[in-house]
Amino acid sequence: MPACPPRAGQWREPPLTVHHLNQLLLVCSLVLLIAVAAVRISSRSGLPSLLIYLGIGILIGQDGIGHVHFSNAAMTQVMGYAALVVILAEGGLGTKWKDIRPILGQASVLATAGVAISVGVTAAGAHYLVGLDWRQALIVGAVVSSTDAAAVFSVLRKIPLPARVTGTLEAESGFNDAPVVILVVAFSAAGPVEHWYLLLGRITLELAIGIATGLAVGWLGAWGLKRVALPASGLYPIAVMAIAVTAYAAGALGHGSGFLSVYLASMVLGNAKLPHWPATRGFAEGLGWIAQIGMFVLLGLLVTPHDLIVDFWPALIIGLVLTVVARPLSVVLSLTPFRVPWPDRALMSWAGLRGAVPIILATIPMVNGVPGSRHIFNIVFVLVVVYTLVQGPTLPWLARALELGKDTEAADLGIESAPLERLRGHLLSVAIPEGSRMNGVEVNELRLPAGAAVTLVVRGGESFVPLPTTVLRHGDELLVVATDRVRDAAERRLRAVAQGGKLAGWLGLGRNGTSSR
Repeated sequence: MPACPPRAGQWREPPLTVHHLNQLLLVCSLVLLIAVAAVRISSRSGLPSLLIYLGIGILIGQDGIGHVHFSNAAMTQVMGYAALVVILAEGGLGTKWKDIRPILGQASVLATAGVAISVGVTAAGAHYLVGLDWRQALIVGAVVSSTDAAAVFSVLRKIPLPARVTGTLEAESGFNDAPVVILVVAFSAAGPVEHWYLLLGRITLELAIGIATGLAVGWLGAWGLKRVALPASGLYPIAVMAIAVTAYAAGALGHGSGFLSVYLASMVLGNAKLPHWPATRGFAEGLGWIAQIGMFVLLGLLVTPHDLIVDFWPALIIGLVLTVVARPLSVVLSLTPFRVPWPDRALMSWAGLRGAVPIILATIPMVNGVPGSRHIFNIVFVLVVVYTLVQGPTLPWLARALELGKDTEAADLGIESAPLERLRGHLLSVAIPEGSRMNGVEVNELRLPAGAAVTLVVRGGESFVPLPTTVLRHGDELLVVATDRVRDAAERRLRAVAQGGKLAGWLGLGRNGTSSR
Protein backbone atom coordinates (compact mmCIF):
# COMPACT_ATOMS: atom_id res chain seq x y z
CA MET A 1 0.00 0.00 0.00
CA PRO A 2 1.55 3.33 -1.02
CA ALA A 3 2.37 5.83 1.73
CA CYS A 4 -0.09 8.68 2.14
CA PRO A 5 1.30 12.02 0.96
CA PRO A 6 1.76 14.63 3.70
CA ARG A 7 -1.04 17.08 4.18
CA ALA A 8 -0.48 20.76 3.46
CA GLY A 9 1.62 22.34 6.17
CA GLN A 10 2.66 18.97 7.59
CA TRP A 11 6.43 18.69 8.18
CA ARG A 12 8.11 15.61 6.80
CA GLU A 13 11.54 14.53 8.02
CA PRO A 14 14.01 14.50 5.11
CA PRO A 15 15.28 11.00 4.26
CA LEU A 16 18.78 9.99 5.31
CA THR A 17 20.75 9.48 2.12
CA VAL A 18 24.13 7.92 1.42
CA HIS A 19 25.47 11.46 0.89
CA HIS A 20 24.43 12.43 4.43
CA LEU A 21 26.06 9.27 5.77
CA ASN A 22 29.29 10.09 3.94
CA GLN A 23 29.31 13.60 5.43
CA LEU A 24 28.69 12.22 8.92
CA LEU A 25 31.49 9.66 8.57
CA LEU A 26 33.87 12.35 7.32
CA VAL A 27 33.15 14.64 10.28
CA CYS A 28 33.45 11.80 12.82
CA SER A 29 36.71 10.54 11.33
CA LEU A 30 38.20 14.06 11.30
CA VAL A 31 37.23 14.56 14.95
CA LEU A 32 38.83 11.23 15.88
CA LEU A 33 42.03 12.06 13.98
CA ILE A 34 42.28 15.46 15.66
CA ALA A 35 41.64 13.84 19.05
CA VAL A 36 44.34 11.21 18.42
CA ALA A 37 46.79 13.96 17.48
CA ALA A 38 45.77 15.75 20.69
CA VAL A 39 47.03 12.78 22.72
CA ARG A 40 50.52 13.42 21.36
CA ILE A 41 50.24 17.12 22.15
CA SER A 42 49.03 16.44 25.69
CA SER A 43 51.85 13.94 26.36
CA ARG A 44 54.46 16.52 25.36
CA SER A 45 52.88 19.51 27.09
CA GLY A 46 51.74 17.72 30.24
CA LEU A 47 48.15 18.92 29.76
CA PRO A 48 45.45 16.30 30.40
CA SER A 49 44.03 15.14 27.07
CA LEU A 50 40.45 15.47 28.36
CA LEU A 51 40.79 19.27 28.24
CA ILE A 52 41.72 19.10 24.57
CA TYR A 53 38.72 16.88 23.82
CA LEU A 54 36.42 19.27 25.66
CA GLY A 55 37.97 22.09 23.65
CA ILE A 56 37.16 20.26 20.41
CA GLY A 57 33.53 19.96 21.50
CA ILE A 58 33.36 23.64 22.45
CA LEU A 59 34.99 24.60 19.14
CA ILE A 60 32.35 22.65 17.22
CA GLY A 61 29.52 24.02 19.41
CA GLN A 62 27.28 27.03 19.16
CA ASP A 63 29.90 29.57 20.31
CA GLY A 64 32.64 28.03 18.15
CA ILE A 65 33.36 27.79 14.46
CA GLY A 66 30.97 24.86 13.96
CA HIS A 67 27.88 26.67 15.33
CA VAL A 68 26.32 23.31 16.26
CA HIS A 69 23.44 23.83 18.69
CA PHE A 70 23.12 20.88 21.07
CA SER A 71 21.18 20.99 24.34
CA ASN A 72 19.90 17.43 24.85
CA ALA A 73 20.96 16.67 28.43
CA ALA A 74 19.07 13.36 28.50
CA MET A 75 20.94 12.05 25.46
CA THR A 76 24.24 13.24 26.95
CA GLN A 77 23.47 11.38 30.16
CA VAL A 78 22.68 8.13 28.34
CA MET A 79 25.73 8.34 26.08
CA GLY A 80 27.88 9.29 29.07
CA TYR A 81 26.69 6.25 31.02
CA ALA A 82 27.52 4.01 28.05
CA ALA A 83 30.99 5.53 27.73
CA LEU A 84 31.58 5.18 31.47
CA VAL A 85 30.75 1.47 31.28
CA VAL A 86 33.46 1.00 28.63
CA ILE A 87 35.99 3.11 30.58
CA LEU A 88 35.37 1.21 33.82
CA ALA A 89 35.67 -2.08 31.93
CA GLU A 90 39.02 -1.03 30.47
CA GLY A 91 40.22 0.13 33.87
CA GLY A 92 39.15 -3.10 35.56
CA LEU A 93 40.86 -5.23 32.91
CA GLY A 94 44.12 -3.41 33.60
CA THR A 95 43.93 -3.62 37.41
CA LYS A 96 46.28 -6.28 38.78
CA TRP A 97 44.98 -8.29 41.71
CA LYS A 98 48.45 -8.49 43.29
CA ASP A 99 48.54 -4.68 43.40
CA ILE A 100 45.02 -4.14 44.69
CA ARG A 101 44.76 -6.98 47.21
CA PRO A 102 46.91 -5.35 49.93
CA ILE A 103 45.05 -2.03 49.67
CA LEU A 104 41.50 -3.25 49.04
CA GLY A 105 40.31 -2.19 52.48
CA GLN A 106 41.64 1.35 52.34
CA ALA A 107 40.39 1.87 48.78
CA SER A 108 36.91 0.72 49.84
CA VAL A 109 36.87 3.08 52.84
CA LEU A 110 38.03 5.97 50.62
CA ALA A 111 35.24 5.21 48.15
CA THR A 112 32.52 5.16 50.83
CA ALA A 113 33.37 6.99 54.06
CA GLY A 114 35.75 9.28 52.17
CA VAL A 115 32.99 10.19 49.71
CA ALA A 116 30.60 10.97 52.59
CA ILE A 117 33.15 13.30 54.22
CA SER A 118 33.90 15.01 50.91
CA VAL A 119 30.19 15.49 50.13
CA GLY A 120 29.48 17.03 53.54
CA VAL A 121 32.42 19.44 53.57
CA THR A 122 31.95 20.54 49.94
CA ALA A 123 28.20 21.00 50.36
CA ALA A 124 28.77 23.16 53.45
CA GLY A 125 31.20 25.34 51.51
CA ALA A 126 28.79 25.66 48.58
CA HIS A 127 25.96 26.66 50.92
CA TYR A 128 27.73 29.10 53.25
CA LEU A 129 30.34 30.58 50.89
CA VAL A 130 28.49 30.63 47.54
CA GLY A 131 24.88 30.85 48.71
CA LEU A 132 23.40 27.73 47.08
CA ASP A 133 20.38 26.26 48.82
CA TRP A 134 20.96 22.95 50.61
CA ARG A 135 19.56 20.74 47.85
CA GLN A 136 21.75 22.37 45.22
CA ALA A 137 24.75 22.35 47.57
CA LEU A 138 24.33 18.63 48.30
CA ILE A 139 24.02 17.87 44.59
CA VAL A 140 27.22 19.79 43.81
CA GLY A 141 29.02 18.15 46.75
CA ALA A 142 28.01 14.67 45.60
CA VAL A 143 28.76 15.28 41.93
CA VAL A 144 32.31 16.54 42.44
CA SER A 145 33.22 13.98 45.13
CA SER A 146 33.69 11.22 42.55
CA THR A 147 37.21 10.87 41.21
CA ASP A 148 37.12 10.22 37.49
CA ALA A 149 38.21 6.75 36.38
CA ALA A 150 39.32 7.88 32.90
CA ALA A 151 41.43 10.75 34.27
CA VAL A 152 42.99 8.63 37.03
CA PHE A 153 43.76 5.65 34.77
CA SER A 154 45.26 7.79 32.00
CA VAL A 155 47.42 10.01 34.26
CA LEU A 156 48.63 7.57 36.92
CA ARG A 157 49.78 4.91 34.46
CA LYS A 158 52.25 7.43 33.01
CA ILE A 159 53.83 8.21 36.41
CA PRO A 160 56.28 5.74 38.03
CA LEU A 161 54.64 5.41 41.45
CA PRO A 162 54.65 2.56 43.99
CA ALA A 163 51.96 -0.02 43.37
CA ARG A 164 50.38 0.69 46.78
CA VAL A 165 49.62 4.29 45.69
CA THR A 166 48.45 3.66 42.13
CA GLY A 167 46.46 0.62 43.25
CA THR A 168 44.63 2.61 45.92
CA LEU A 169 43.78 5.51 43.60
CA GLU A 170 42.72 3.31 40.69
CA ALA A 171 40.56 1.11 42.91
CA GLU A 172 39.01 4.17 44.58
CA SER A 173 38.11 5.68 41.21
CA GLY A 174 36.57 2.38 40.12
CA PHE A 175 34.58 1.94 43.34
CA ASN A 176 33.38 5.46 44.18
CA ASP A 177 31.21 6.05 41.09
CA ALA A 178 28.59 3.68 42.52
CA PRO A 179 27.78 5.47 45.82
CA VAL A 180 28.08 8.90 44.20
CA VAL A 181 25.53 8.04 41.48
CA ILE A 182 23.10 6.83 44.16
CA LEU A 183 23.55 10.08 46.13
CA VAL A 184 23.11 12.34 43.10
CA VAL A 185 19.94 10.52 42.01
CA ALA A 186 18.54 10.71 45.57
CA PHE A 187 19.30 14.43 45.95
CA SER A 188 17.86 15.18 42.48
CA ALA A 189 14.59 13.31 43.02
CA ALA A 190 11.35 15.24 43.42
CA GLY A 191 10.15 15.78 46.97
CA PRO A 192 12.12 15.86 50.23
CA VAL A 193 15.41 14.01 50.51
CA GLU A 194 14.93 10.69 52.32
CA HIS A 195 16.30 10.24 55.84
CA TRP A 196 20.03 9.52 56.10
CA TYR A 197 19.54 6.02 57.51
CA LEU A 198 17.23 5.05 54.64
CA LEU A 199 19.74 6.46 52.16
CA LEU A 200 22.56 4.55 53.86
CA GLY A 201 20.56 1.32 53.71
CA ARG A 202 19.79 1.87 50.03
CA ILE A 203 23.45 2.51 49.21
CA THR A 204 24.54 -0.60 51.14
CA LEU A 205 21.98 -2.80 49.38
CA GLU A 206 22.84 -1.53 45.88
CA LEU A 207 26.57 -1.93 46.51
CA ALA A 208 26.06 -5.47 47.83
CA ILE A 209 24.01 -6.45 44.77
CA GLY A 210 26.61 -4.86 42.49
CA ILE A 211 29.49 -6.70 44.17
CA ALA A 212 27.72 -10.08 44.03
CA THR A 213 26.65 -9.61 40.41
CA GLY A 214 30.05 -8.41 39.20
CA LEU A 215 32.00 -11.21 40.86
CA ALA A 216 29.53 -13.86 39.66
CA VAL A 217 29.43 -12.67 36.04
CA GLY A 218 33.20 -12.22 35.93
CA TRP A 219 33.89 -15.69 37.33
CA LEU A 220 31.39 -17.39 35.03
CA GLY A 221 32.76 -15.50 32.02
CA ALA A 222 36.36 -16.40 32.82
CA TRP A 223 35.41 -20.03 33.44
CA GLY A 224 33.66 -20.24 30.08
CA LEU A 225 36.39 -18.52 28.04
CA LYS A 226 39.07 -20.81 29.48
CA ARG A 227 37.15 -23.91 28.43
CA VAL A 228 35.85 -22.86 25.02
CA ALA A 229 38.43 -22.53 22.26
CA LEU A 230 36.96 -19.87 19.94
CA PRO A 231 37.65 -20.32 16.22
CA ALA A 232 39.37 -16.92 15.81
CA SER A 233 41.62 -14.94 18.16
CA GLY A 234 39.72 -11.74 17.33
CA LEU A 235 36.62 -13.13 19.04
CA TYR A 236 38.22 -13.16 22.50
CA PRO A 237 38.31 -9.35 22.91
CA ILE A 238 34.70 -9.09 21.76
CA ALA A 239 33.63 -11.82 24.18
CA VAL A 240 35.45 -10.18 27.11
CA MET A 241 33.85 -6.78 26.50
CA ALA A 242 30.44 -8.41 26.03
CA ILE A 243 30.79 -10.14 29.41
CA ALA A 244 31.75 -6.82 31.03
CA VAL A 245 28.71 -5.04 29.58
CA THR A 246 26.53 -7.98 30.67
CA ALA A 247 27.76 -7.45 34.23
CA TYR A 248 26.66 -3.81 34.11
CA ALA A 249 23.25 -4.64 32.69
CA ALA A 250 22.65 -7.49 35.16
CA GLY A 251 23.66 -5.32 38.11
CA ALA A 252 21.50 -2.38 37.03
CA LEU A 253 18.45 -4.53 36.22
CA GLY A 254 18.86 -6.25 39.57
CA HIS A 255 18.51 -2.83 41.29
CA GLY A 256 22.19 -2.86 42.19
CA SER A 257 25.15 -0.75 41.16
CA GLY A 258 25.88 -1.56 37.53
CA PHE A 259 29.06 0.54 37.58
CA LEU A 260 30.52 -1.47 40.46
CA SER A 261 29.45 -4.69 38.72
CA VAL A 262 31.25 -3.91 35.49
CA TYR A 263 34.45 -2.85 37.26
CA LEU A 264 34.60 -5.98 39.43
CA ALA A 265 33.69 -8.34 36.58
CA SER A 266 36.38 -6.77 34.41
CA MET A 267 38.92 -7.06 37.22
CA VAL A 268 38.12 -10.79 37.57
CA LEU A 269 38.52 -11.26 33.81
CA GLY A 270 41.73 -9.25 33.76
CA ASN A 271 43.36 -11.52 36.33
CA ALA A 272 42.10 -14.82 34.93
CA LYS A 273 44.99 -15.44 32.46
CA LEU A 274 42.68 -15.68 29.48
CA PRO A 275 43.92 -16.64 25.99
CA HIS A 276 45.19 -13.88 23.67
CA TRP A 277 45.29 -11.42 26.56
CA PRO A 278 47.54 -8.66 25.08
CA ALA A 279 45.23 -8.49 22.06
CA THR A 280 42.23 -8.21 24.38
CA ARG A 281 43.90 -5.42 26.39
CA GLY A 282 44.74 -3.54 23.21
CA PHE A 283 41.16 -3.83 21.97
CA ALA A 284 39.75 -2.66 25.31
CA GLU A 285 42.20 0.23 25.47
CA GLY A 286 41.16 1.35 21.98
CA LEU A 287 37.48 1.23 22.94
CA GLY A 288 38.30 3.16 26.09
CA TRP A 289 39.95 5.94 24.07
CA ILE A 290 36.96 6.13 21.70
CA ALA A 291 34.60 6.32 24.70
CA GLN A 292 36.65 9.08 26.31
CA ILE A 293 36.90 11.11 23.11
CA GLY A 294 33.20 10.80 22.31
CA MET A 295 32.15 11.58 25.87
CA PHE A 296 34.31 14.69 26.26
CA VAL A 297 33.41 16.05 22.81
CA LEU A 298 29.70 15.58 23.56
CA LEU A 299 30.06 17.37 26.90
CA GLY A 300 31.89 20.19 25.17
CA LEU A 301 28.97 20.50 22.77
CA LEU A 302 26.45 20.61 25.63
CA VAL A 303 28.07 23.53 27.43
CA THR A 304 27.35 27.14 26.47
CA PRO A 305 30.65 29.02 26.95
CA HIS A 306 29.20 32.53 27.29
CA ASP A 307 27.01 31.31 30.19
CA LEU A 308 30.05 30.14 32.17
CA ILE A 309 31.17 33.66 33.10
CA VAL A 310 28.46 34.11 35.74
CA ASP A 311 29.36 30.82 37.44
CA PHE A 312 33.15 31.14 37.18
CA TRP A 313 33.89 32.50 40.66
CA PRO A 314 31.44 30.21 42.49
CA ALA A 315 33.12 27.28 40.74
CA LEU A 316 36.58 28.44 41.83
CA ILE A 317 35.46 28.84 45.46
CA ILE A 318 33.76 25.43 45.61
CA GLY A 319 36.75 23.84 43.86
CA LEU A 320 39.12 25.41 46.38
CA VAL A 321 37.07 23.99 49.27
CA LEU A 322 37.04 20.58 47.60
CA THR A 323 40.76 20.50 46.73
CA VAL A 324 42.26 22.13 49.81
CA VAL A 325 39.86 21.03 52.57
CA ALA A 326 37.40 18.27 51.62
CA ARG A 327 39.68 15.91 49.69
CA PRO A 328 42.66 16.06 52.10
CA LEU A 329 40.34 15.68 55.11
CA SER A 330 38.60 12.65 53.58
CA VAL A 331 41.95 11.02 52.73
CA VAL A 332 43.50 11.64 56.15
CA LEU A 333 40.48 10.46 58.14
CA SER A 334 39.75 7.45 55.90
CA LEU A 335 43.34 6.18 55.85
CA THR A 336 44.21 6.79 59.53
CA PRO A 337 43.19 3.25 60.62
CA PHE A 338 45.48 1.76 57.95
CA ARG A 339 48.61 3.68 59.02
CA VAL A 340 49.36 4.83 55.50
CA PRO A 341 52.63 6.82 55.27
CA TRP A 342 52.17 10.60 55.18
CA PRO A 343 53.85 11.07 51.77
CA ASP A 344 51.31 8.61 50.32
CA ARG A 345 48.44 10.52 51.94
CA ALA A 346 49.76 13.83 50.61
CA LEU A 347 49.91 12.54 47.02
CA MET A 348 46.48 10.89 47.27
CA SER A 349 45.04 14.15 48.59
CA TRP A 350 46.25 15.98 45.49
CA ALA A 351 45.52 13.14 43.06
CA GLY A 352 41.73 13.22 43.42
CA LEU A 353 41.35 13.96 39.71
CA ARG A 354 38.00 14.95 38.26
CA GLY A 355 37.02 14.49 34.65
CA ALA A 356 33.95 13.70 32.61
CA VAL A 357 32.15 11.69 35.31
CA PRO A 358 31.20 14.73 37.46
CA ILE A 359 30.04 16.59 34.34
CA ILE A 360 27.91 13.59 33.29
CA LEU A 361 26.44 13.33 36.78
CA ALA A 362 25.62 17.05 36.62
CA THR A 363 23.16 16.23 33.81
CA ILE A 364 21.02 14.17 36.23
CA PRO A 365 19.47 17.22 37.97
CA MET A 366 18.99 18.83 34.53
CA VAL A 367 17.02 15.81 33.31
CA ASN A 368 15.01 15.73 36.56
CA GLY A 369 14.17 19.44 36.32
CA VAL A 370 15.84 20.53 39.56
CA PRO A 371 15.67 24.35 39.91
CA GLY A 372 19.03 25.94 39.15
CA SER A 373 20.33 22.77 37.53
CA ARG A 374 21.90 24.69 34.63
CA HIS A 375 23.98 26.69 37.10
CA ILE A 376 25.01 23.43 38.79
CA PHE A 377 26.17 22.08 35.44
CA ASN A 378 28.14 25.24 34.66
CA ILE A 379 29.78 25.27 38.11
CA VAL A 380 30.84 21.62 37.77
CA PHE A 381 32.14 22.17 34.24
CA VAL A 382 34.32 25.14 35.21
CA LEU A 383 35.53 23.39 38.37
CA VAL A 384 36.60 20.27 36.45
CA VAL A 385 38.42 22.20 33.73
CA VAL A 386 40.29 24.60 36.03
CA TYR A 387 41.37 22.13 38.69
CA THR A 388 42.26 19.39 36.21
CA LEU A 389 44.46 21.95 34.50
CA VAL A 390 46.13 22.62 37.87
CA GLN A 391 46.34 19.10 39.35
CA GLY A 392 47.20 16.93 36.35
CA PRO A 393 50.49 18.54 35.25
CA THR A 394 51.71 18.99 38.84
CA LEU A 395 51.29 15.35 39.92
CA PRO A 396 54.68 14.17 38.57
CA TRP A 397 56.42 17.09 40.29
CA LEU A 398 54.70 16.31 43.60
CA ALA A 399 55.59 12.61 43.34
CA ARG A 400 59.26 13.51 42.86
CA ALA A 401 59.15 16.03 45.71
CA LEU A 402 57.71 13.37 48.03
CA GLU A 403 60.29 10.84 46.74
CA LEU A 404 57.59 8.34 45.82
CA GLY A 405 59.03 7.27 42.47
CA LYS A 406 62.20 5.62 43.79
CA ASP A 407 60.90 2.23 44.88
CA THR A 408 58.97 1.21 41.78
CA GLU A 409 58.99 -2.42 40.72
CA ALA A 410 60.76 -4.00 37.77
CA ALA A 411 58.82 -3.94 34.52
CA ASP A 412 56.33 -6.78 34.18
CA LEU A 413 56.30 -9.18 31.25
CA GLY A 414 53.83 -9.08 28.41
CA ILE A 415 52.60 -12.67 28.08
CA GLU A 416 50.05 -13.78 25.50
CA SER A 417 48.59 -17.27 25.65
CA ALA A 418 47.07 -19.18 22.74
CA PRO A 419 45.39 -22.54 23.47
CA LEU A 420 46.53 -25.59 21.48
CA GLU A 421 43.30 -27.50 21.92
CA ARG A 422 44.16 -30.70 20.04
CA LEU A 423 47.63 -30.91 21.62
CA ARG A 424 46.30 -30.22 25.14
CA GLY A 425 48.79 -27.42 25.57
CA HIS A 426 49.39 -23.69 25.35
CA LEU A 427 51.73 -21.49 23.37
CA LEU A 428 52.96 -18.56 25.45
CA SER A 429 54.34 -15.49 23.68
CA VAL A 430 56.60 -13.61 26.10
CA ALA A 431 57.97 -10.08 25.46
CA ILE A 432 60.88 -8.92 27.65
CA PRO A 433 60.52 -5.13 28.20
CA GLU A 434 63.10 -2.58 29.31
CA GLY A 435 63.56 -2.77 33.06
CA SER A 436 62.85 -6.51 33.28
CA ARG A 437 65.28 -8.47 35.44
CA MET A 438 65.08 -11.33 32.96
CA ASN A 439 67.74 -9.47 31.01
CA GLY A 440 71.03 -11.41 31.30
CA VAL A 441 69.36 -14.65 32.44
CA GLU A 442 70.27 -17.85 30.59
CA VAL A 443 67.46 -20.08 29.31
CA ASN A 444 68.36 -22.94 31.67
CA GLU A 445 68.32 -20.48 34.59
CA LEU A 446 64.60 -19.88 34.05
CA ARG A 447 64.03 -23.28 35.71
CA LEU A 448 60.67 -23.80 34.03
CA PRO A 449 58.58 -26.71 35.33
CA ALA A 450 58.73 -30.07 33.54
CA GLY A 451 56.33 -29.88 30.61
CA ALA A 452 57.32 -26.33 29.60
CA ALA A 453 60.19 -25.22 27.35
CA VAL A 454 61.45 -22.19 25.44
CA THR A 455 61.22 -23.26 21.81
CA LEU A 456 62.04 -20.06 19.91
CA VAL A 457 63.62 -16.65 20.50
CA VAL A 458 63.01 -13.63 18.24
CA ARG A 459 65.74 -10.98 18.49
CA GLY A 460 66.22 -8.01 16.20
CA GLY A 461 63.76 -9.38 13.64
CA GLU A 462 65.49 -12.77 13.43
CA SER A 463 64.37 -16.00 15.09
CA PHE A 464 66.44 -18.93 16.35
CA VAL A 465 66.11 -22.01 18.51
CA PRO A 466 67.83 -21.23 21.83
CA LEU A 467 70.44 -23.35 23.57
CA PRO A 468 70.29 -23.89 27.34
CA THR A 469 73.12 -21.33 27.64
CA THR A 470 71.45 -18.67 25.44
CA VAL A 471 71.42 -15.34 27.31
CA LEU A 472 68.11 -13.43 27.14
CA ARG A 473 68.10 -9.69 26.41
CA HIS A 474 65.75 -6.70 26.57
CA GLY A 475 63.48 -6.68 23.52
CA ASP A 476 63.57 -10.47 23.05
CA GLU A 477 60.35 -12.32 22.32
CA LEU A 478 60.11 -15.91 23.51
CA LEU A 479 57.80 -18.70 22.43
CA VAL A 480 57.19 -21.06 25.33
CA VAL A 481 55.24 -24.29 24.88
CA ALA A 482 53.55 -25.65 28.02
CA THR A 483 51.16 -28.49 28.70
CA ASP A 484 47.75 -27.73 30.19
CA ARG A 485 48.89 -29.06 33.57
CA VAL A 486 51.87 -26.71 33.98
CA ARG A 487 50.70 -23.67 31.99
CA ASP A 488 49.91 -21.52 35.07
CA ALA A 489 53.07 -22.63 36.90
CA ALA A 490 55.20 -21.73 33.86
CA GLU A 491 53.72 -18.23 33.68
CA ARG A 492 54.20 -17.71 37.42
CA ARG A 493 57.84 -18.71 37.12
CA LEU A 494 58.43 -16.40 34.14
CA ARG A 495 56.92 -13.46 36.00
CA ALA A 496 58.96 -14.28 39.11
CA VAL A 497 62.22 -14.19 37.13
CA ALA A 498 61.15 -10.95 35.43
CA GLN A 499 60.65 -9.34 38.86
CA GLY A 500 63.51 -10.87 40.84
CA GLY A 501 66.05 -12.24 38.38
CA LYS A 502 67.35 -15.81 38.18
CA LEU A 503 67.55 -16.11 41.98
CA ALA A 504 63.90 -15.14 42.49
CA GLY A 505 63.07 -18.40 44.23
CA TRP A 506 65.69 -17.83 46.92
CA LEU A 507 65.65 -14.07 47.48
CA GLY A 508 62.22 -13.57 49.05
CA LEU A 509 60.11 -13.63 45.89
CA GLY A 510 57.42 -16.26 45.65
CA ARG A 511 56.76 -18.29 42.54
CA ASN A 512 54.25 -15.70 41.35
CA GLY A 513 56.73 -12.86 41.55
CA THR A 514 55.40 -11.22 44.68
CA SER A 515 57.19 -10.79 47.96
CA SER A 516 56.74 -13.68 50.35
CA ARG A 517 57.79 -11.68 53.37
